[in-house]
Amino acid sequence: MDKKITGIIPPVVTPFDEDGAIDFKKFEALVQFVLGADVDGVSVGGSTGEGPTLSDEELVRLIGVVKPMLKPTQSLVCGIMRACTRDAVKTGLCARDAGADAVMVTPTAYNVLVPDEEGNFTFYKTISDRVDIPVIIYNVIPQNTISPGLFKRLVDESEHVMGIKQSVGGIASTYQMLMSCKGKGTVFGATDDMLYSTYELGAKGAISAILSVFPELCVRMWKLYLAGNNGAALELQNKIYEPWQTITGNQFPIRVKYALKLLGHDAGFARSPIVSLSDEEKSRIGEALRKI
Repeated sequence: MDKKITGIIPPVVTPFDEDGAIDFKKFEALVQFVLGADVDGVSVGGSTGEGPTLSDEELVRLIGVVKPMLKPTQSLVCGIMRACTRDAVKTGLCARDAGADAVMVTPTAYNVLVPDEEGNFTFYKTISDRVDIPVIIYNVIPQNTISPGLFKRLVDESEHVMGIKQSVGGIASTYQMLMSCKGKGTVFGATDDMLYSTYELGAKGAISAILSVFPELCVRMWKLYLAGNNGAALELQNKIYEPWQTITGNQFPIRVKYALKLLGHDAGFARSPIVSLSDEEKSRIGEALRKI
């Protein structure tokens, strides 16, 4: 755990061509876009990057693109979304060996395969022991949430579980996690439209899709918060709020990619079956971005 993993870590989208193959040239340009905002790291293979659709080999290639682009102080976090402990460990080892500084692991999601709390403990403890690099829990699965008590236990009883990205339940659950854990582990904000508010509550940064659409504004908001300029930070949160309401929602990756396109960044296609976005939704996103 030599590298400090905090601050603004955008989860970069994965651009595909029409046949579903990764367009690595476009991916490199998108990474360069967020790095130009002086972020603290980059995440690949999360929800924003359509991680559940990515093979181990594809994750390794994405890491291989990002790693040489980073400064020594910037971290590379690889998302892992697999259905069992064995596969999560296998992917984690691939990510570690490719150069990831940390893995961000989603609890198992398929409904009849959701474990009890002891099963979740074993899942993360095994990944910590076997992969042997920092582990961030990606708490995003409504039917399989990681409780504050389990997070504290994992931080206490596993060597490498160091943080949690608190997505499910919104800002109220972020506050509950922070209040219950009382400094145990690092909590990352992931309530896109209220990131400044999560910092005020105690989050030590964010790994959140909005960072990849508005990286400069989000870095500025983080730095204003660190400087104690709370009024200006809140103003930026308010400025971003309305546009984000048009981007968030079902078929999330294609909506993010359309917003990036309007902002001048070619994010390619989403991977099938996410193939279309209605003209009405495009119009709403376009109007909101014109305002910002």
